[in-house]
Amino acid sequence: MIRPLGEKVVVKPGEEEETTAGGIVLPDTAKKKPQEGEVVAVGLGRLLDNGERRPPEVNIGDTIVYSKYGGTEITLSGVDYVILDEDSILAIKEDKKKSRRARRGAH
Repeated sequence: MIRPLGEKVVVKPGEEEETTAGGIVLPDTAKKKPQEGEVVAVGLGRLLDNGERRPPEVNIGDTIVYSKYGGTEITLSGVDYVILDEDSILAIKEDKKKSRRARRGAH
């Protein structure tokens, strides 16, 4: 595996779309680049000016949405990954069951 440094995050991108909603098979050149994936590794976090580290906001296993052209694509053992700055992460997709439990526990 790979261990990201600082505020970097390693993501396994979701699958590229093979067909349209109407069932048309897309050639490789027309496939949409995935913009979401699963976090597989996180760095220690951003080093602040005062010398402390701000821990990352994402965790291993989170499904995230990231900038379309953010990050560096790499392949390890035949598996594609993207290394992103944490700033390139736009959102965390929440599991509906988990978010319901969190809301109930907050009351």
